Amino acid sequence: MEHINRPWLKAYDPDVPPTLDYDKIPLFGFLDRAAHKWPKRKAIVFKNWSITYAKLKTQSEIFAANLKTAGIRKGDRVALMLPNLPQTIIAFWGVLRAGAVGVMTNPLYMETEIVHQFNDADVRCCITLDMLWPKLDKLRDSIPVEKFFITTIGEGLKFPLSTLYKLQAKKNGTAPKVPYDGKQIFSFKELTKGREKFTDKKVDHHDTALLQYTGGTTGVAKGCILTHSNISANMQQCHAMMHTLGKKKETFLGILPYFHIYGLTTCLAWPTSLGATLAPFPRYVPLDVLKGINKLKPTVFPGAPSLYISLLQQKDIDKYDLKSIEVCVSGSAPMPVEYMEQFKKRSGTSITEGYGLTEASPVTHFNPLEGISKVGSIGLPFPDTDAKIVDMDVGGEPLPPGKRGELVVRGPQIMKGYYNRPDATADVLRNGWLYTGDIATMDEEGYFYIVDRKKDLIISGGYNIYPREIDEVLHSHPMIKEAVSVGIPHETRGEIVKAYVITQPGEELSRSDVIAYCREKLANYKVPRKVEFRKDLPKTMVGKVLRRALRDEETAKVEAKKAQKALKKAKKAEDHAGE
Repeated sequence: MEHINRPWLKAYDPDVPPTLDYDKIPLFGFLDRAAHKWPKRKAIVFKNWSITYAKLKTQSEIFAANLKTAGIRKGDRVALMLPNLPQTIIAFWGVLRAGAVGVMTNPLYMETEIVHQFNDADVRCCITLDMLWPKLDKLRDSIPVEKFFITTIGEGLKFPLSTLYKLQAKKNGTAPKVPYDGKQIFSFKELTKGREKFTDKKVDHHDTALLQYTGGTTGVAKGCILTHSNISANMQQCHAMMHTLGKKKETFLGILPYFHIYGLTTCLAWPTSLGATLAPFPRYVPLDVLKGINKLKPTVFPGAPSLYISLLQQKDIDKYDLKSIEVCVSGSAPMPVEYMEQFKKRSGTSITEGYGLTEASPVTHFNPLEGISKVGSIGLPFPDTDAKIVDMDVGGEPLPPGKRGELVVRGPQIMKGYYNRPDATADVLRNGWLYTGDIATMDEEGYFYIVDRKKDLIISGGYNIYPREIDEVLHSHPMIKEAVSVGIPHETRGEIVKAYVITQPGEELSRSDVIAYCREKLANYKVPRKVEFRKDLPKTMVGKVLRRALRDEETAKVEAKKAQKALKKAKKAEDHAGE
């Protein structure tokens, strides 16, 4: 194995080891340990409903046994198309215990996305919500699902809220009639009743736990093959890097969606291994989250910049106590410094940034909790995780500190590959390294900094332009609430920079105002040539702006203009021929 210089080891907190002795057990083994160690501790708290770790373990065993009775065998794909609910957590552990492979599915997916993912993964069974049934019902002839198990939000509540929820849903017309037939369509309760427990010991830590889909924003979504061992290693790395956690009872806010690997690892799997209480939120409503923090007194808040910023912008935030939060983890996008300072002022806690991607289960980097946390940095590689910056075109040998290149990583948390996509796998997994597609730098002390996405790089008139640099300038304008820059097609320069801007409430800016501001802070070739003011920007579920969607809009406009021009030309030629 090649020699890797690891300057980051010197920057680790004293309690963080450079390498770990991993527990080689299936993921649900961590739930079993928590149930043994803290049987009466609350595992989940949702509204007026809660469950202890001992009962959660039992429920997952019954769930797994009922899945087996329903015909699910080891290796079968089971889709969990659910928001953050207690049922999602029970189903997740039950599916894994049964030896099946979880396919976490975004409930907001459109029909084409569902059809692609379910067919690609060959999903045999789907666990979903009654409100999503009308969408799935239309697709039954287009997907391979043999059995659907359907729950309601009310099933995660206790009386009287459960009854009130049913009445309210009927009154609002939000409770669709599900045609339970006992053949293909079943109630979720069928998987939670009875006393039989699943005791099969055939699940190995090397077995596939999840087919986690990614890449939908950059082409056809691909299923990352993540094993029990991959996710387990990442949980243990999280615990080592965030070593202050788990010494007492923790409560984790579950705002990040469980169907996204970031939310699944940091808000469900890892806190379970700590015996923490999980507090799921089915959807993000800022006021509900503030009330939840005030009531539940969470100690850990895994989030994304968009979540923290949104909470800080609530006019009644002063009414709520955020002081219980001791650790804030931020990922998916860079956190603006001014908001980090605001959050610390209100909560007393610093937001610590990290980095990850679905292909890495997902976390690979994190700033030290007690040591130097560098603003703008994604931090240091996890224990047993190597990272280097390589040339964007040829890869290979590491570039020296300060040089921009592609970030590549390796470690026990890296996926086995993309399901049924050997070519795509070969593109990103080379000689044991995962090529992330992110442009980054590393400083002398081993801290890494993401500069941009390789695919987002703008080449204008021969110049390489990193849109994140422009975004930071735009965000620094006091009258701008949100902004993003992309490269759009241009006849002579190849691409030019276009900025999409959302102004602060009550503020007005002109195109010339934005351009003049950028001219003061950027080289001329980096200054946006076009500016569009919008009310919102397309985003992923964890708040990352979809630059591709904006580029696609511009490409469509260019194509439409070309088509219009060709039509006019053809009509003119036709008129000329008729003269």
